[in-house]
Amino acid sequence: MNKEEFEKANVFGLGKPNDAFAEYFIGQSYLNPLTDPKETCLFLANVTFEPGCRNNWHIHHASKGGGQLLICIAGYGWYQEEGKDAVSLEPGKVITIPANVKHWHGAKKDSWFSHIAIEVPGEDTSNEWCEEVSDEEYNKLG
Repeated sequence: MNKEEFEKANVFGLGKPNDAFAEYFIGQSYLNPLTDPKETCLFLANVTFEPGCRNNWHIHHASKGGGQLLICIAGYGWYQEEGKDAVSLEPGKVITIPANVKHWHGAKKDSWFSHIAIEVPGEDTSNEWCEEVSDEEYNKLG
């Protein structure tokens, strides 16, 4: 999906460059917060990835509850849990990521991609950023 088509479909908007977390991404990502953590217990943000952009392997830790939900809204991407095959992402797909599961997500090589990320409340929550998804691993995906 090219940028012009993508921008029409990305109803929540691109947001600003995700500079605060840039070290955990290969390529450029953008963040558009949709809720204010001071006003609600759920944080939602539209995360956008340029073609080929993906985040590092990471884990959303929690002793109870926790994890993350991804609601795909525009473009095409990938989601993968450690030890499993990658899952193709498209608008309308919802991914439930349990707490304590190592995973990554991002855009396909030839498409912009956007999802709403929802942090699931839990106890003793924290995020652990791990190694990059190598070009070798990523380029094996269709």
